Amino acid sequence: MELWFTEHHNDCIGYSLKVKRTLNSEETKYQKLDVIESEFYGRVLVLDGILQTTEKDEFVYHEMIVHVPLFTHKSPKNVLIVGGGDGGAVKEILKHNTVERIVLAEIDERVVENSKKYLPSISYGLNDKKVEVMIGDGIKYVNEHKNEFDVVIVDSTDPIGPAVGLFTEDFYRSVYDCLRDDGIIVAQTESPFIYGSLINKLSKMFKKIYPIVKPYICTIPTYPGHLWTFTMGSKKYDPEAVDVNNIPEIETKYYTPELHKSSFVLPKFLKDIFEEA
Repeated sequence: MELWFTEHHNDCIGYSLKVKRTLNSEETKYQKLDVIESEFYGRVLVLDGILQTTEKDEFVYHEMIVHVPLFTHKSPKNVLIVGGGDGGAVKEILKHNTVERIVLAEIDERVVENSKKYLPSISYGLNDKKVEVMIGDGIKYVNEHKNEFDVVIVDSTDPIGPAVGLFTEDFYRSVYDCLRDDGIIVAQTESPFIYGSLINKLSKMFKKIYPIVKPYICTIPTYPGHLWTFTMGSKKYDPEAVDVNNIPEIETKYYTPELHKSSFVLPKFLKDIFEEA
């Protein structure tokens, strides 16, 4: 008998993976957590029925949420990740030699523990000496740390459950205060095919707070709609003004200096969503 995992994006559409076996399934303090081994995408982390990352395509999301802001900033030393307990963003940040300290604020310690156990190819950076893993409320952590970080990466789950507070104007204002004078925030801001109205709403929030606001995109096979957006808010640096010839060479599978620039070129319908904000 074949076993399939299906994520329901809404009442009309979904995405399915053929499952080899279930590695773990549990109810944490905050959410339902599953780790499965799929036939095609390798091991997969699922939270509340929503696919978070897979061994096969995780590099796309993690490279784009990390390298675009870190190469936009002139010299990022202190980086905060809110969410991201799988460790994928940490893995990519560690490729930047200027970075001295990485704080991971993850509310659910079981995400971290399961990622270390079942997803070592993604989570191995969590054991690095530069990394501080803070198990607790990322919103509270941001509120308690002012003028401390060069880059804040909001690597959240979808805007349901424990992540709801990470999609509010109050939170983005708190991040502004958490950043240094030339700081940058990047947040994952969902698929325009599923969450177009949310993207418009978030863009309005960013524009109220940050002098430079730039959305960018990538293509992720296992995420809803495949086309994925990130929104950058910057106090000083324009990501489109980066000289690609000065971007150091690092080991990547998706991100390139040329892609750094081209990722800010939006399809017309998505450009309209942001410009209407």
